Amino acid sequence: MDFVETIANRDFLIAVLAAVSAAAVVFTFGSSLIGRSEMKTRIRRVALEREKLRAEEMARLRGAEQTRASIRRGTDTRDYMKRTVERFSLRRAFQDETTVDKLANAGYRGQGHLTTYLFMRFATPLAIFLLAAVYLIFVLPGERPLFLEITYAVGAAIVGSYLPTLLLKNQTMKRQQSIRRAWPDCLDLMLLCVESGMSVEHAFKRVAREIADQSAELAEEITLTTAELSFLDDRSRAFENLGRRTGLDGVRSVMTALIQADKYGTSVGQALRVMAEEGREARMMEAEKKAAALPPKLTVPLILFFLPVLFIVIMAPAMIQAFSNGLGG
Repeated sequence: MDFVETIANRDFLIAVLAAVSAAAVVFTFGSSLIGRSEMKTRIRRVALEREKLRAEEMARLRGAEQTRASIRRGTDTRDYMKRTVERFSLRRAFQDETTVDKLANAGYRGQGHLTTYLFMRFATPLAIFLLAAVYLIFVLPGERPLFLEITYAVGAAIVGSYLPTLLLKNQTMKRQQSIRRAWPDCLDLMLLCVESGMSVEHAFKRVAREIADQSAELAEEITLTTAELSFLDDRSRAFENLGRRTGLDGVRSVMTALIQADKYGTSVGQALRVMAEEGREARMMEAEKKAAALPPKLTVPLILFFLPVLFIVIMAPAMIQAFSNGLGG
């Protein structure tokens, strides 16, 4: 009876409810503080991981730039090139809004390559004009008048003015062909990485390592995108830069799908799966197109080389026998 009376006592109930309320308040504030501390720890870990990834990618890029120094990326712009470009205002004469993108499509980035390209467009016609004039006037003299030889030299200079543009276009075509061949396999690898639970940054990093043996150009572009994803505030800018640097419609479509998936919160794996299927279908259509174009291309070699030999093989014995009988008679 004492226990029942104690439980039913008003003061005891008030004390119990007050204790429960105090414990609830303490638990609520404590759990929020613990959750905040855990969230801060996770954010700190993510920031450290991003900084680590950024440092690794930048170090890798510096190493790649140093290894290719003797080819086309390690030569600094000469001072006379800068002075010539600034003195004659070559940027205003030769540069437009697509010049930087064209250089990026060929793998040339930075102000140094832009300055070199503008200087070459200015110096190449002059050099060809001098060489043609010296050759026509002094090395190969003739009865032609002087103004005609100078006219020929000017024509050679005009034709030579397109030489830097042609070389840049050739480099761009080779680079885009290498990227185009390896891009479907790159999408498949990226889809596997994303579906295995990797983030987009780690997927790009892993794919860049795996695809380097097949296409060094594509591995370089993906590595740059990985570095941009690490330090750019807007992830869509990194995806847009990749599409702009490659200049390929297939890469731009995939980057647009990734931008939309990141913006609207849709599944990245589903978007990559659809784009990977389209890439495989496009590669198969390209192979079928080349196979269908093969018979018309073989028509001319067949007429020029195979048919004459076939006629000789068929008609030579009869002609030899006819001539032998005629000579014998």
